[in-house]
Amino acid sequence: NTLPLSPYTIQPSKFPNPPKMRTMFSGAAIALSFLSLLLLSPVAFSEKCNPQDKKVLLRIKQELNNPYLLASWDPKTDCCDWYCVECDIKSHRITALIMQSSVPDTNLSGHIPPSVGDLPYLQNLEFHKLPRLTGPIQPTIAKLKNLKYLFIEYTNVSDSIPSFLSQLKNLQLLHLSTNNLTGSIPSSLSQLPNLESLHLDRNKLTGPIPESFGSFKKPGPDIILSHNQLSGPIPASLGQIDPERIDLSRNKLEGDASVLFGSKKRTQILDVSRNLLSFDLSKVDFPKQSLIWLDLNHNKIYGKIPVALTKVENLQQFNVSYNRLSGQIPQGGELQKRFDVYAYFHNKGLCGSPLPACKK
Repeated sequence: NTLPLSPYTIQPSKFPNPPKMRTMFSGAAIALSFLSLLLLSPVAFSEKCNPQDKKVLLRIKQELNNPYLLASWDPKTDCCDWYCVECDIKSHRITALIMQSSVPDTNLSGHIPPSVGDLPYLQNLEFHKLPRLTGPIQPTIAKLKNLKYLFIEYTNVSDSIPSFLSQLKNLQLLHLSTNNLTGSIPSSLSQLPNLESLHLDRNKLTGPIPESFGSFKKPGPDIILSHNQLSGPIPASLGQIDPERIDLSRNKLEGDASVLFGSKKRTQILDVSRNLLSFDLSKVDFPKQSLIWLDLNHNKIYGKIPVALTKVENLQQFNVSYNRLSGQIPQGGELQKRFDVYAYFHNKGLCGSPLPACKK
């Protein structure tokens, strides 16, 4: 009395020569195992990363106290596959080292590793949002002759901005924002012939804006120096260059800023707010097509608002509050349509829409 077979039960009688089939499956398993061993063996592993670059990266990891940000930096793996690292497709040399953390409390700590200067093909070096990164900007960075982009932002790197940065003749972007940098701005930075953007904002920099900045290769880089303690006049030489963006706000700059203006310039953003500037605004002309942002608030600027401002086509941000301006606000353009009383209030004698009407 045997139980009937389930319809899903395999019946050996239906397969010819079952021992032979078992042998075939066993052979396939052995071949698969051998292939796996071959792929995992050191002989079969073909590493693209340059051995010298790999040694340098492992030294950098050690100099940063082996942070978990660099956990993927395993000596047994190809360093071209490591996090924060980019290799050239053809030469496989390290061209980018981009260390940034989205975690505020990262355990990456210490100074900028001196060994970064031993990556001769490096074009992009970035340290971003690393609050435990301290100390000065390392002199060894001057050896990186191929460097195009240097970003050290949102760290606690301190000391002065080193003049040796002017040796990096291929540098296009120099961003050192939101650190603890002190001292004056090196005048030698104007010797960077390919610089397109200079961000030194949100530090503790003192002293004047270098007169040499007027000798930047034209049209000149964007110059962002806001949120520092810079003092003295804006150099007249800055009128000789024509960057798209200038932000000198929140400093202690004095005197005349009219050199920054001009109808033939390509300026898009001009912010000199919260300084001690004093000049006659009525004598200033503006780029009619390019200007989109003009902020002059909290200064000692006097005179009238020029009628020429009504001809600026794409003005999106405008603020002249807390100055010493007087007279009627020109009618037309964007001056009434886009901007309310807060763009004009706390002046000596401004009147007209959107402020109260002028007294007859």
